[in-house]
Amino acid sequence: MQAVKITEHGDRDVIEYGEYPDPEIDRDEVLVDIKAAALNHLDIWTRRGMPGIDLEMPHIPGSDGAGVVEEVGEDVTRFEEGDHVALSAGVGDLRMDDPTLDPGFHIIGEHVTGVHSEYAAVPEDNLIPVPEHVDWEVAGSASLVFQTAWRMLIERAELKAGESVLVLGASGGVGHAALQIADYAGAEVYATGSTEEKLEYAEEHGADHVCNYEEENFADWVLSETGGRGVDVVVEHVGAPTWQDSLKSLTKGGRLVTCGGTGGGNPETDIPRIFWNQLEIIGSTMATPDQVDDVLELVWDGTFEPAIREVLPMSETARAHEIIENREGFGKVVVRPDSEL
Repeated sequence: MQAVKITEHGDRDVIEYGEYPDPEIDRDEVLVDIKAAALNHLDIWTRRGMPGIDLEMPHIPGSDGAGVVEEVGEDVTRFEEGDHVALSAGVGDLRMDDPTLDPGFHIIGEHVTGVHSEYAAVPEDNLIPVPEHVDWEVAGSASLVFQTAWRMLIERAELKAGESVLVLGASGGVGHAALQIADYAGAEVYATGSTEEKLEYAEEHGADHVCNYEEENFADWVLSETGGRGVDVVVEHVGAPTWQDSLKSLTKGGRLVTCGGTGGGNPETDIPRIFWNQLEIIGSTMATPDQVDDVLELVWDGTFEPAIREVLPMSETARAHEIIENREGFGKVVVRPDSEL
């Protein structure tokens, strides 16, 4: 088969598209004919290399994808040939109430072989049924960011109707999902973006107030907009460049919920502000199977809309990385096997 391959950690020139051995399925796995897949910031960090993760090279990345069931293992009971499926990339012990807290929890595409390839062998437990009316680009791009944003806001931050939320980078993957989920939950939504086009998108998809962070300090803007109160929840996924202003944007007793640090993972922090204002710092990673089902049902029925920046052949995956790194456009970048185009 043809597959995207990272040959070593480094810049975009380590990405190749070429022949790779066909996958063989185990008893509990499903062979999926991949029709569309999407990139996340996770793919950028996997390519660059992350401390503590030792990947066998070449590595196939990809934590989002969807396609048609080609073959099933002997122990598979939920799927059969011809079914439409999407990947849910988190792998944990399903006997636990919350598999994301399994010490061995890991992510397909980050820690083990991903799905940016013509075919992928995927554990049955990591596949979600997709209604046949759902476009492949939607099915292949929604899972990771919408489950992440849903768990962040609904489960971890326990967002309530009438509360206020600040979504940073509302045009990015997690950001554009969090924007829609916060609006769906009945919150008053504040959103940041770097261009007028991105801010217009945010307003069309649930933002009540928008700020161009290239032109003004977003924390000062939030405090001005809220009469000095601040917001109840901040959705943080940038890290070092925004951390201090994210804390400053919170009201007393507010919650900062974070799923990553794409701009840097070791920010300076304001401890006196945290304890004096009794702030909560909440970490969040992926979602449980039930949470995944809940949010993706709302994607499949059209309540939530994954934005697609661009659709490219997998042979142009290096360009897909460039789009994300340069923050071009809004939403997800989708890649499809060249044989599908």
